Amino acid sequence: MANRVVEVVSALAEPVATELGLELVDVEYEKEGPRWVLRVLIDKPEGVTVADCEAMSRRLDPLLDEADPIPHQYSLEVSSPGVERRLRRKEDYRRFTGKEVCLRLFQPFEGRRKWQGRLVGLDQEENVVLETEQGEKRIPLERISKANIVFRFPA
Repeated sequence: MANRVVEVVSALAEPVATELGLELVDVEYEKEGPRWVLRVLIDKPEGVTVADCEAMSRRLDPLLDEADPIPHQYSLEVSSPGVERRLRRKEDYRRFTGKEVCLRLFQPFEGRRKWQGRLVGLDQEENVVLETEQGEKRIPLERISKANIVFRFPA
């Protein structure tokens, strides 16, 4: 059911985000303690403001009421993806080239399930190219279960 909710909400939210000059980064639907949370993550080049989140929420809420994709009570949260945003799409790996990232894998690559380093990009074979302390690594995209930017305070 959660995948279906994400699919429906993404289809509703994408045109709203585009109309507001925003990028729909992700939609998450998960149980947190006793409650269900529908989280819509948005972004734009100059950063997301509270006003952007409010505008997205105001426009999306009536569409959700009309489509009614969730059969029970839930909380709608609209926010930015944050400084340690997840990388989900191929475009994310291209867009955030040069950033420090952490990759968690479904199965080990060279004996490890967790890799961290500077993102070099995505190669032609769809491997994530990572500059690590052990040298450059080419990790197959399909092995990655979770990837996110690692925030570091400036020195």
